[in-house]
Amino acid sequence: MKISKILRKWRVLLLIVALLISLIAINPQFNAKGVIIKSVDVNSTATNSGITIPSSNTAPTQYERILAVNGKEVNTIQDYITLTSQAPVNQGLRITTNKANYVLLKTNESLGITIDNMPRTNIKKGLELQGGTRVLLKPQTQVEDQALDDMISILENRLNTYGLSDIKIKKAGDLSLNQGNKYILVEIAGATKTEVKELVASQGKFEAKIGDDIVFEGGKKDITFVCRNDGTCSGIRQCQPSQGGETCIFEFAITLSSEAAAKHAKVTENLDVNISAQGTRYLSKTLDLYLDGNLMDSLQISADLKGKETTQIAISGPGFGVDKATAGTEALKQMNKLQTILITGSLPFKLEIVKIDNISPTLGSQFVKNAWLIGIIAITAVALIMLIRYKNLKLAIPVFITQISEITLMLGFASLFKVNLDLAGIAGIIAAVGTGVDDQIVMIDEIRSKTVEYAVSVKERIKRAFFIIMAAWAVGFASMIPLLWAGAGLLTGFAFTTIVGISVGVFITRPAFAAIVETLIEE
Repeated sequence: MKISKILRKWRVLLLIVALLISLIAINPQFNAKGVIIKSVDVNSTATNSGITIPSSNTAPTQYERILAVNGKEVNTIQDYITLTSQAPVNQGLRITTNKANYVLLKTNESLGITIDNMPRTNIKKGLELQGGTRVLLKPQTQVEDQALDDMISILENRLNTYGLSDIKIKKAGDLSLNQGNKYILVEIAGATKTEVKELVASQGKFEAKIGDDIVFEGGKKDITFVCRNDGTCSGIRQCQPSQGGETCIFEFAITLSSEAAAKHAKVTENLDVNISAQGTRYLSKTLDLYLDGNLMDSLQISADLKGKETTQIAISGPGFGVDKATAGTEALKQMNKLQTILITGSLPFKLEIVKIDNISPTLGSQFVKNAWLIGIIAITAVALIMLIRYKNLKLAIPVFITQISEITLMLGFASLFKVNLDLAGIAGIIAAVGTGVDDQIVMIDEIRSKTVEYAVSVKERIKRAFFIIMAAWAVGFASMIPLLWAGAGLLTGFAFTTIVGISVGVFITRPAFAAIVETLIEE
């Protein structure tokens, strides 16, 4: 009878509806298995076959899932790696997903697909919980907000083109005594510290010179096409022993614009022709490749290109290592970086790294386990203390249910609005739940207080308690607002989840708790 009476309370019904919406948003997958396509490299074999790049707004459980490779079922990441590595080179590779069937031409290059285990929920994990790199960048000169927006757009393009997934780039400020500080906060899951540092710290200004004359620069203005992820016009051309190890040479083709080709013709028309000991005819000056002012390579120019408007150019460079495998891997990394810069162009202004953090996926997984463990221990401890304090199971159980409800609602909110949950966010959830327990104690003590006149009804006592609760909510809300921008945006997660948590509590869970307690006390 008590339960049916409680369930008829509109405040309890509101809580139940909110919980159902939260569970739908979280979308728990109890039998999750298989692998998902987390990201796809631009201009890769995968994109050429029709596999689309996942949107940043895609819910984790809605990513395209790989079901089979060449007709063989894929249940784990190791299954996918084994099946794709065993497939013959220069032959079609059939990938079956939950959306379509694709045929990819397997070459010596990467397929361009980044995979991950099937997520168990729609909760997006922040950097600390899944591993990756966080970089706080600051412009070396004062810039306007529009210039900062342009820089973020170019950085996103550069990092996406490089093939990095789960990229989060945003503007950040600092509420310090030194007003006017502007930052860019970059968070990338699954990327190494070195990779990110090279891509975001260097301006990436590419220049190809013949003597002192610039023939072409990186970016779409001078370069209309860059070959990548193709075994015919890009790849490792040769490897040979060098001092202390091996050197591998990469090479890839680019297509120049008509303006850059005309500039090349004009610069080369007056150059002399030299003949090597082997009888090869080449021009007296080389094509020198510079990246951020540093000479990367010098290429001989064939005499046949003297004064001619050529649009087809081959770019090459070295990779060094202690053995052939290491040198080849380094060469591919250098080629990928250079291709990315040639496609996206240089950054409009220089950035300096203020802070850089790197967290391993293993450590992130351990953070998740510890967070769940501490949460369970804390909730159980609070329930036991409430039972000891009031010696009444009927009052301890609603407190326990309310705590679970608040956590579910906050996780549902994060899933619904695609908010990344990081360690700061978890701290905010803990703070909000702790505030909720305080409010529930205030209500119970007010209702049970012997100092209040006996004639005062339970409803009136709850109203008095809510006056205290609303005042505390207003103070907490106001105190969190500055933290949304303080610390260059690193405390945003804590402030945001705390505000959401205490607001959800005051307007949904506390009224429902009051309705439950009111019914139990009346009975």
